[in-house]
Amino acid sequence: MAPLSWSLDHVGILTRTVADAALMLTVLSGADDNDPGSLREPAPDFSAQMAEHDRPPRIGLVRQYFQDYATPEMWAHTEEIANRLAEAGADIEEIPLPDSFAVIHSAQRIVSNVECAGVHVANHRSRAGDYGPRIRAGMEMGMVMPTSAYLKAQRLRRQFRADLCEMVAKVDVVMTPASPAPAPRDLNTTGDAAFQSPWTAAGLPTVVVPTGLSELGMPMAVQFGGPWAQEGRVLGAAQWCERIAGLNQAPPIG
Repeated sequence: MAPLSWSLDHVGILTRTVADAALMLTVLSGADDNDPGSLREPAPDFSAQMAEHDRPPRIGLVRQYFQDYATPEMWAHTEEIANRLAEAGADIEEIPLPDSFAVIHSAQRIVSNVECAGVHVANHRSRAGDYGPRIRAGMEMGMVMPTSAYLKAQRLRRQFRADLCEMVAKVDVVMTPASPAPAPRDLNTTGDAAFQSPWTAAGLPTVVVPTGLSELGMPMAVQFGGPWAQEGRVLGAAQWCERIAGLNQAPPIG
């Protein structure tokens, strides 16, 4: 994976089931001498942790921002899944976002652009045309960003992380739509990652569970987030919800 932003980059594991995600996370986690950002503690058995938390969870449904930016179809699907989980025994309550959420997308964009410029400045001098227009535009913006703006953005990230940790501590997991719209039919894009950005900025664990298909037959999903270093809790709640949602992910025949 080519680095973009060293304090934000992470690899999202794509698997068919939550159980497979837990297995992959166990294999990939742990101290790595080639990754100074990795934790020094031994990686736990996430599959075992997931099993301990595989039960009806307390879910905090976040309506603020997510409903406004989701398509009507996507938000209606999210509410439908929330109602189905509640009927199966989950305790669902709406929770508000912290005030610091208002600036986190801008802060993350500044951090990403500046760090991208720092990583790629040498290549940019001789191969600027090899970059896609979106990456190149962000990189070039980062090259002229003052240091004070970058440092302020990092301070805002730390404050948001503390606020988000306080928010998610009130429930087992937080639930939102996974994306503003169903998966795009255009293969030139992977879609809008705006609903992942807050969690990336805070460094808290999330998992996305496919939960249905749109009117056009494209995948839709919900996202679960949880406290720092509590991946097992998030995975356990996600596995329970995956089972209740009951989506058949086998490829269509014919």
